[in-house]
Amino acid sequence: MKNFHLNREDVLFAFIDIQDKLLKAIYNKEEIVKNSAILAKVASIIGAEAIYTVQYPKGLGYTNEDVKAPLGDKEEFGKLTFNSYGDENIKREIDRLEKKQIIICGMETHICVFQTVRALLEAGFEVFVVEDALGSRTEKNFKNGIELLREMGAVVTNTETVLFDLAGVAGTDEFKTLQKLII
Repeated sequence: MKNFHLNREDVLFAFIDIQDKLLKAIYNKEEIVKNSAILAKVASIIGAEAIYTVQYPKGLGYTNEDVKAPLGDKEEFGKLTFNSYGDENIKREIDRLEKKQIIICGMETHICVFQTVRALLEAGFEVFVVEDALGSRTEKNFKNGIELLREMGAVVTNTETVLFDLAGVAGTDEFKTLQKLII
């Protein structure tokens, strides 16, 4: 049985290719930026590790500033591989961080996200894909990508579920700070 429980001590947030030039072509770009920025703030508030990948930065640029700002000190990893975990530098960083649960948001669901998730699952990671923080150029490709991710064994979740699962309990100052991100 899949593990559906996030352990805040064991999570790594991975922001896959949320680049402005690519965003222009994505059908649900506003939702991706909004929810990915919330997730970056969640990572910052709880002190979780995070990485940013950028596909062909020379041509597509770097991570959207709204998504990058909450964790501005985190390194961006440029890549040419569609599979982020297939890039030697990204793989080395993920392995160095020694987290077993990877929370994924980004683009494109049916290409870079799909190939990255497949490789992470094959390597034994528990992968949580945040459906409302993923996107593709077409809705059809997005829906197909989500279906493939689910069939492969990733946990398909959403921004609020991730936030509340990592918060764990209401009434704390941390929870009040997290709650303000969505209310």
